[in-house]
Amino acid sequence: QVQLVESGGGLVQAGGSLRLSCSASGRTGSMYAMGWFRQAPGKEREFVAAISAISWTVSWTGSRTYYADSVKGRFTISRDNAKNTVYLQMNSLKPEDTAVYYCACRMSSGSYYDLADYNYWGQGTQVTVSS
Repeated sequence: QVQLVESGGGLVQAGGSLRLSCSASGRTGSMYAMGWFRQAPGKEREFVAAISAISWTVSWTGSRTYYADSVKGRFTISRDNAKNTVYLQMNSLKPEDTAVYYCACRMSSGSYYDLADYNYWGQGTQVTVSS
């Protein structure tokens, strides 16, 4: 089991920034990847960003990152190994970024982009961008 807890959501004006955090606990040494997804009202949950991970306990040098086209150049995913935490820095926010943002982890090989391949999910944090 892995437990994921997101934080950092809120209300921000268009053009502003927010940083989301996802703290992981439990079998973190078995994770293959961490990702962020989002779901806007009336829409399906969609991929935002992901970062590769073989183990929290070994060096993550060379970890690769993946982004949805809609956030490339504006969002950055990163991790703090010592804190078992993954971050999503969101800059130049747009009203269309408004959604509940979910952190997820994948416990085996698979797609970074497909939410069906992720095994554990956080409870979500609301991000609202006003125009």
